[in-house]
This record gives sequence, C-alpha cells and structure tokens, in this order.
Amino acid sequence: MKIRIKFSKYGNMKFIGHLDVMRYFQKAIRRADLNIRYSGGFSPHQIMSFAAPLGVGITSRSEYVDIELLDEEVPAGMKERLNAQMAEGFEVVDVRLLPENAAGAMSIVAAADYTCRLRPGHEMADQGKWLEGLLEFYSRDSVPVTKKTKRGQKEMDLKPLIYELRMESGEQGPALFMKISNGSAANVKPEMVLDAYYAFLGEERPQFAWMFQREEVYADQAAEEEREAGKHCFVSLADLGEAFA
Repeated sequence: MKIRIKFSKYGNMKFIGHLDVMRYFQKAIRRADLNIRYSGGFSPHQIMSFAAPLGVGITSRSEYVDIELLDEEVPAGMKERLNAQMAEGFEVVDVRLLPENAAGAMSIVAAADYTCRLRPGHEMADQGKWLEGLLEFYSRDSVPVTKKTKRGQKEMDLKPLIYELRMESGEQGPALFMKISNGSAANVKPEMVLDAYYAFLGEERPQFAWMFQREEVYADQAAEEEREAGKHCFVSLADLGEAFA
C-alpha cells in the first residue's frame, strides 16, 4: 500500500538540508518498525518519494513524503509511532492512504504557498507602504528577471508563475503571502520574488532580513489545455489521499 506522510519542519531543524532529512526519515521509519518496501538489487533502499525539497533556513508546515508498505492494512497508530521517533523540529501532522495508481509526491508538485516576514530588528519605518509598492510592482503585465542556472543565466518572466500575492496582518505584524510555481517544471523561490522588487528599487535584498515559511504544497489537477491557457486547479497533496483513523 502507498502512504503519504505530511510533516512540519521548524526550529533549528530548518538548517538541516534535504539529503539529511531523507536519511533521518529512513532511520525514523525503521525505528517505528514500519514494514516498508525496499528496492531490489545489491544495494536495496527504502522506497520513498519526497515532494519539492525545502531550502535550508526555511521552516514549513506542510512537507510530504510518500512510502510503500508491505502490509495489507494500515499499521495501527502509525502517526504516533512515527512521532515517537521524531526529534524536536519535526512533527508528523497527517498520514493518508493513497490509491495504488497514485503518482509520487515529487512528480506532481506544481505550486506552493509561502509566508514572508521580516525578522525582529529588521523592520522598516513603513513596512505596509513597502509591501503595497511590491503588490503594485507585480500588477504589471510582465516581471522580467534573470535566473541563475547550472548552465549560466536565463531570462524569464515571473508574472505567470506568481498565482497569488497579498498582504496579511497578524500579531507579528504585516507579512507577505504568495502562491508561486514550484516543482521541476518551473521552480520559483520566494527570495526571487523579493529580489525582483528590490532590484526595481535599485537595492539589494538585505541578507538574513527575511524569514520564509512554506505553508502548503499543491498538485495541479487542471487539464493540460487549461494549464496552457493559464488556468489552474490546485489541490493540496494531503487532499489527494484518504484519511484513516
């Protein structure tokens, strides 16, 4: 059976890179005594698929990993068994049963939500006005940027890859919420969105001034012709699975 695990990553664990997170979950699954499926060959490994890797220094409320179990029924207390092996900074928040024909988490990621907030001590004199200027900047027909790639630099338009951008208010002050393209096809980082505006202002983004948190990860259930026309139907990866007790 296929299982999708949703977990949060917070605190000091935000400084742990993706490969170390993979190794950590492999050990936690063994210690939780889950009957996970292994690959064949001379070097068998646990069959698991993580969704879009999270950048170092970013916290998240919604990370996903798919695993395959050899059991015919969902193991009792699976969520609690996993959390009993988690160190502070990781928490399993949901476990879902997937259809047998479900695609792996990594292959279906299309978008993600982020919240961006200035760190204490880096507040602006008029942060609200600055954020309003950013929203006005992104209301233009196009937002050309230069993206660094392994092969050099690439010119691209951020505009069609930003699906939602708005200000939010709360106890911690104003923040920037964004839903942006994520995944292998067109991966946009929240830093890129801010960098484009800072460049427009003739400035550089202050190093270590912003905090980023991933709020949710989505698949795009729209038909191919709809996506080509700029229409999307985003569904969180958790909602593609079936809840169980």
